[in-house]
Amino acid sequence: MDCSYASGENIPEKQQITFGASVGIFNKYIFRGYELSKNSMVIQPFVSASFKGFEASVWGNMDTNQHKTQSFDPGNSEGKGRYNETEYSLSYTFKTDKLSLTGGFTHYDFKYWDNTDEFFISATYNILTKPTLTIYRDINAYPGTYINLSFAHSFNIIKNTTLDLGASAGYYAGNGSCWNTYEYATGGYTGPKYNALHDGMVKAGLTIPLLKGLTVQPIVEYWFPLSDRAGKTMGYNTTGEKISYNPDGYVGYNIVTGINIAYGF
Repeated sequence: MDCSYASGENIPEKQQITFGASVGIFNKYIFRGYELSKNSMVIQPFVSASFKGFEASVWGNMDTNQHKTQSFDPGNSEGKGRYNETEYSLSYTFKTDKLSLTGGFTHYDFKYWDNTDEFFISATYNILTKPTLTIYRDINAYPGTYINLSFAHSFNIIKNTTLDLGASAGYYAGNGSCWNTYEYATGGYTGPKYNALHDGMVKAGLTIPLLKGLTVQPIVEYWFPLSDRAGKTMGYNTTGEKISYNPDGYVGYNIVTGINIAYGF
């Protein structure tokens, strides 16, 4: 939105504040390859404000019919609708002609896990596939490093509607005791720290403009493990559930479909 002085003069572009809001509706919630919902629908609102390279944002997740997965145990909330996660982020982006550098901080407010905090840095090179390398470092409840390399490109197909393609690959290196892997000998998570090529993802979608600033984006994503360790399971527990080698859960093969409605002003 172009803010204006009372006299009607436009504020110079470098002083403009921009706002964004969106809501995504998907068949499941996948976080870095982990399946955090099952047999339900998730609703994910997002709001942001940007000024001179700084951005503040809030993202949330609501599961309409929670179901226990390997890395998400909602306890007595099975089958109920719950708002179970909020992420608060602050970041700053510096841009040159071809390179964008971003640094920031995210606080994760969980309903069923321990809350945690994470720093991240990211670099994007503005060429055809917009390669982006991002490094995340958890400094609180789940100390570890996650590295993600992603690519994206959009093709204009008709009347400002674009076909959006993307892919990413992630690597996890756990540090704290919460990352110890499963051992048969002890029947528990007493093994070496989890360290592996982790998750892969490819996606396709459309961005369809409806009104000024308003777009609709149907999306489909395919997630998969990048290594044997990422998708490794260790048999079944007494309730018939798979035991994952990684204490946070295993990376499975999942298809995510849904729609994102976004508005910027």
